[in-house]
Amino acid sequence: MKNILILFLLLVGTTSCDNLLDVHPTDQYSAITYWTDKENYDAALTGCYESLYGVYSVWGGFYSLEMITPNSHDYHGSLTELGNGSALSSNTIFLNFWRRLYGGIGRTNTFLDQIENAPFDDTDKAQMKGQALFLRALFYSQLIDLFGDCPLITQTPNMEAHGKLPRTPVEDVVTKIIADLDEAAGKLPVSYSSSNIGRATKGATLALKARILLFNKKWIEAAQTAKEVVDLGVFDLFPDYRGMYMPANENNVEIIFDVQYQSPHKMHNADSDLKTLNRNAPLKNLVDAYLMIDGKSITESSLYNPDHPYENRDPRLHQTIVCIGYPYNGKITKAEDVVTTGFGQKKLTSYPDDQTINITMNNSELNLIVIRYAEILLTYAEALNEAGASPSDEVYWAINQIRKRPTVNMPEIDPGLNKEQMREVIRLERRIELAGEGLYYADIKRWKTAEIVNNGSVYNYKGEVIEVRVFDKDKHYLWPIPADEIQINDKLIQNPGW
Repeated sequence: MKNILILFLLLVGTTSCDNLLDVHPTDQYSAITYWTDKENYDAALTGCYESLYGVYSVWGGFYSLEMITPNSHDYHGSLTELGNGSALSSNTIFLNFWRRLYGGIGRTNTFLDQIENAPFDDTDKAQMKGQALFLRALFYSQLIDLFGDCPLITQTPNMEAHGKLPRTPVEDVVTKIIADLDEAAGKLPVSYSSSNIGRATKGATLALKARILLFNKKWIEAAQTAKEVVDLGVFDLFPDYRGMYMPANENNVEIIFDVQYQSPHKMHNADSDLKTLNRNAPLKNLVDAYLMIDGKSITESSLYNPDHPYENRDPRLHQTIVCIGYPYNGKITKAEDVVTTGFGQKKLTSYPDDQTINITMNNSELNLIVIRYAEILLTYAEALNEAGASPSDEVYWAINQIRKRPTVNMPEIDPGLNKEQMREVIRLERRIELAGEGLYYADIKRWKTAEIVNNGSVYNYKGEVIEVRVFDKDKHYLWPIPADEIQINDKLIQNPGW
């Protein structure tokens, strides 16, 4: 908690000897003088959104968690230690996530404390408050998913008051953030418009609420909330699966909430990390999971040819993953282009297949998607299936909508599946549709399958072992409270096994 980011660190100006005795100096801000006009409140709220940039990044943020799943691999670094089970509680990845998330929470808490007495129109105040409530709920949802119980702080950061708080049970944190999202939903516009691109909306609050309810196995409520998003009638599947992620189609009808980037003001390193450095590098296990175009697996379909293993596959394979012998960035991919595993990740990059472009390090401006409509359909299907005795027509409808996307056009699901069979269909569909988007790590943990699928050898495209994964079911479903934080606050009782 020691290094929780406080908004005013970004706002302090410089002062001179001449104005040290000035009660309200004109060349710097104080807590008294800052919160006096709407322009400063707008800047402070933008500071809350600023926290998203550290939390959502391809390397070091939530997208990088893909590399400790059966989907992807990293060739070195702190994430490798998580994958092979050798990480200690002092690993920097734990501390980075903890402090970045609490940093965002600290900023939103500061803003929420101040907005109540803001000297301007109540309608604007309500919308700004709704946005901050959404962001705080987003940060807390990620915190509890990684660490479990955590201190619930809802006031401006204060080391004396908050530095020795014990961990709050997950159930209580969930209750609070669901209440916050319910309040936020009533204050916000339904979806993006020309005036609020990149800002929280009612659709985003409901979508996040549905995700949190699903992750916490509240099946009926999750299904109901996902249906609310569907019934808003403003979101839909973008026709082109690959095109959905391309710069020309940003803020399309499928995007519910994303992190906005624009050159030269804010850029990231996804293009250089994914293409040039070949990280995140997809694994053979993920590639083999893509079905054939007849809807059957590679072990069941007569269309599968091991000499041409990437032919006749679910079109999302080549729209997500770079394969040797196929075009990407205006040339045919060779083994030396994807040296880590023999595969590369297209999704989250700006490179087309048929045109060569050059993007230098830390010069990507592609928006990074946090929640999109396909996830809502998957949430709706999974929650309904888990809540019922057998799959309803609505479950089939939701999954088939995704499969019928024009650039995907996979066969509809076979009728007559039982609950367990449909569960496996939904889990595979979720893995394939959302591959590379950072959600699979949370999925295999909440499904309690990580101890199975994330244990043992992982392979490159040749079937050669490149890493041995270790996932201890008695330890690794939760991350440790960072060692540095426990030294500061001895009431943060450590998670089991750490």
